Amino acid sequence: MNRTPTPPSADVDKRLSRELNIWLCTLRRDGSPHLTPVWFVYLSATFWVGCGSLSVKARNVAADPRVSLALESGNAPVVAEGAAQVHHSGFPGTVVEAFARKYDGWDAGRQVGPDGERVLLEIPVRRWLLAGTAQ
Repeated sequence: MNRTPTPPSADVDKRLSRELNIWLCTLRRDGSPHLTPVWFVYLSATFWVGCGSLSVKARNVAADPRVSLALESGNAPVVAEGAAQVHHSGFPGTVVEAFARKYDGWDAGRQVGPDGERVLLEIPVRRWLLAGTAQ
């Protein structure tokens, strides 16, 4: 049974639009975690993360799409889980525009960098583990 998770509160939604970094945890082939801070946008219950196609996180997601994401503040934790999909091209215009607004004109669609072509990770929220309140 697939059901949409309860959306976060207005306060959490505001933080997701304002905060610049989120921690992304992917799984290596041996099952060990790989944790890294990344730029992101959150639109329509979906996280989007830009990275290089040869980066560890992109390779990990290609092998095992399960991921977790967490905002940096431990005082009002926001943690979500989902399954990531790698997009190599045809990035949605709304996502590219959202990155540009949030990160002073950064072009998520520009294909440059030492880590191969730019890809976007699309991560629909499967469930919220913490949504702004410590337990």
